[in-house]
Amino acid sequence: MRKRILVTVVVSVVLAGVIAPLAGAVSVSVRVEGKTQTIFGSAEPRLQAASTALDALSSASTSGEFYFHLTVSSFGSYVDQIGLYPATSTGGWMFKVNGAQPPVGANAVTLKDGDRVLWYWAGFDPVTFAGPKTLLLTRSNLTSAERKKVRRSHKALSCYAVSAQDDKGVTTPALGAVLQAGSGRAVKTKNTRACLGAHSGLLVRATLSGAVRSNALT
Repeated sequence: MRKRILVTVVVSVVLAGVIAPLAGAVSVSVRVEGKTQTIFGSAEPRLQAASTALDALSSASTSGEFYFHLTVSSFGSYVDQIGLYPATSTGGWMFKVNGAQPPVGANAVTLKDGDRVLWYWAGFDPVTFAGPKTLLLTRSNLTSAERKKVRRSHKALSCYAVSAQDDKGVTTPALGAVLQAGSGRAVKTKNTRACLGAHSGLLVRATLSGAVRSNALT
């Protein structure tokens, strides 16, 4: 059965025309967010991808040893399964490049060095058919009051901000987002921002009901 799955993936990739010479590879950041958990690259590692957003998924699949499947139809090829979950009538696998969802298929999106590629499970709105917003976690500079607090306490403080991006890449405040460092206690953000004490070696993520979990930072 395993051999059959591997053959299916290879044949589908060839049919989709995603195998390209290594000489034309680009260095991109890749993350794959599953239906219930992160499948690959919470901290968005850099990978070499042949050319397209579909190549980036293929590279992540090889690096992370997870399964994905392509369906080739008269409308073109598309990813209908990553990991355990196949696409359904109400949800499926989508991708973004630099925060926005391209208007074409993944094998038609040519990447450039430094691009950020996100593949994620999306439950579709039954009325608008829009996918969920995706969270973006960034570092935030300490305010003057926070710097004074650090000087008084002699304890490290790291601050983060959370935003949400829609299908078009339009960014809005992720009100109500929660930060979590490793498996430690959750910290609610205030005006999309929160600060954490020392958490050396732990990855910080942001979550928000109805949105795709964020990238991870240290």
